Amino acid sequence: MRDCGPTQPSDVFPAWQASLALGFVRDGDTTRLVRRTHRGPLRVQKALYPEGPGACHVIVVHPPGGVVGGDQLEIDIDAGPHCTVLATSPGAAKWYRANGRVSHQAVRLRIAAGAAIEWLPQETIFYDAASVDLEHDVDLAAGSIYIGSEVLCFGRVAAGEAFAKGRVRQRTRIRQDGRLLWWEQGILTPAGIASPLGMNGHSVCATFIAVGRPVPGALQASVREIDPHLALSQVKSVFVARFLGDDGEAARAVMARVWQLLRPHLLDRPACPPRIWLT
Repeated sequence: MRDCGPTQPSDVFPAWQASLALGFVRDGDTTRLVRRTHRGPLRVQKALYPEGPGACHVIVVHPPGGVVGGDQLEIDIDAGPHCTVLATSPGAAKWYRANGRVSHQAVRLRIAAGAAIEWLPQETIFYDAASVDLEHDVDLAAGSIYIGSEVLCFGRVAAGEAFAKGRVRQRTRIRQDGRLLWWEQGILTPAGIASPLGMNGHSVCATFIAVGRPVPGALQASVREIDPHLALSQVKSVFVARFLGDDGEAARAVMARVWQLLRPHLLDRPACPPRIWLT
């Protein structure tokens, strides 16, 4: 295992090319993980069923525990018809300083008719001077559902480290039946984080996106009561909640609460938090 601590130059080590591809099918009343291929340090150890056979939970593990300049991660998840899949991570993802090389992560989710994927990783921490490209692509069939959340932490506030230099480029694309529903892209730099038009000086931003049946007004009102810093929008089938703050754990708790309120409406299932969130 590489020593990927913040003082360790990443250019001492070769970049890792890692990929993980998962495929799920519905077998009677069970969502089964039937395809699991990987290259490099990305793994799913086993399929979990904490809420019964209909919904399969998986924990995507990146054994090194951090990403250094030049590393490339690719994650593909394919949910067949009528599958329900929840994917999360065992802890915070850490993106270390670039040292002249850009790190990249591409997540591609394909959701067949009547299926649902919940993409709910724990928080992501960008160390000072990180240079990262993040791509997130979701392709839904008619009648399928997507729920996703992210918590992005810039710098290590608890350690007194700010995100003084570096950049994070993001692109999110969501399509349903080939029709573009959501497109968002941008580059976050220290100047953008400080700007009133960006993060207004906050170090943490979080986003929750759901595609499915529209969220009724009464339920949106309940979501707004979670935290005064939440901003909500509903555009046809796309619901978005955004949060700005300075504490990654607090932001993760807000996103979890949004998910807990909305999941029964979106999936007709009560919220079943993965046990890994409590460890």
